[in-house]
Amino acid sequence: MEERTQRVSLQTVESWLRDLGLKPLQSADRDGIRSWDIVIDGRVRLGVPMTLILDPSVGLVAWAQYAPPLADSLRKVYRQLLSWNDELPFVKFAIGEDGQPVLSDEVASANLTRDAVGLTIARLVAVCDLLYPESARWVDRVAKQDAAAGDAGIRLLERYADQLREFSA
Repeated sequence: MEERTQRVSLQTVESWLRDLGLKPLQSADRDGIRSWDIVIDGRVRLGVPMTLILDPSVGLVAWAQYAPPLADSLRKVYRQLLSWNDELPFVKFAIGEDGQPVLSDEVASANLTRDAVGLTIARLVAVCDLLYPESARWVDRVAKQDAAAGDAGIRLLERYADQLREFSA
């Protein structure tokens, strides 16, 4: 297998996002690193806020804001997140500085392609859909997200359905 040595440009990733039907709400640059914020719907979970961060020398990290910040009384939720880390391949849950649960996946720079980015986003949406019935009570406790504009999330889930079988209910 031939290893990729060329860095992926910021413009290439933006082109891939357009090809995948994704419209970033905003983007930001700092020291050659770019981030894009999107909101995407799954089949069950609507309005998942997601951030993609590209450092062309390292790779791309995608993280979804899985739920509102956890109150101190929600230790059971934290234990559930740790359990899901063991059960679900590729993705990882963490707690951000503000106490907000996040779900992440990453693609190394050598493996960055349009389909790798699309599959990463689809994987996060698929996990949000899969776990929503178990977590709706605390995911929606502050305010249920409105649906995103468009059906890009559903199209991504369908496009990468074969690679997402382990995340099917």
